[in-house]
Amino acid sequence: QVQLVESGGGSVQAGGSLRLSCEASLNKDSTYCMGWLRQAPGKERERVAYFYTANGRTYYTDSVKGRFTISQDNAKNTLYLEMNSLKPEDTGMYYCAADLLPCTIVIREGNHFDHWGQGTQVTVSS
Repeated sequence: QVQLVESGGGSVQAGGSLRLSCEASLNKDSTYCMGWLRQAPGKERERVAYFYTANGRTYYTDSVKGRFTISQDNAKNTLYLEMNSLKPEDTGMYYCAADLLPCTIVIREGNHFDHWGQGTQVTVSS
């Protein structure tokens, strides 16, 4: 049973930083596409950053490139999202997600993941 638990959200002023964490219970014999997605009020959920555990390759949506960094600590079974230079448009509920498929296929299939966390709120004020 895959379980994902996010933490680290909060309120910050524009230009500030936050680090989100996702503690994951995964099958250590499998590889996963691990992702952070977000949903702002009234908007569709969108991809933020993905990490493929098989090779460490990362994928970012254009609006966060150069500001956000996704990483994984295998020893702690934790996925991180380091967010710098935050903007008000980064506000939303951030979800951690996991899927057994490679990230290239997850993206092609419309960012569908089999496993989701409960989400953590990020609010950036101007």
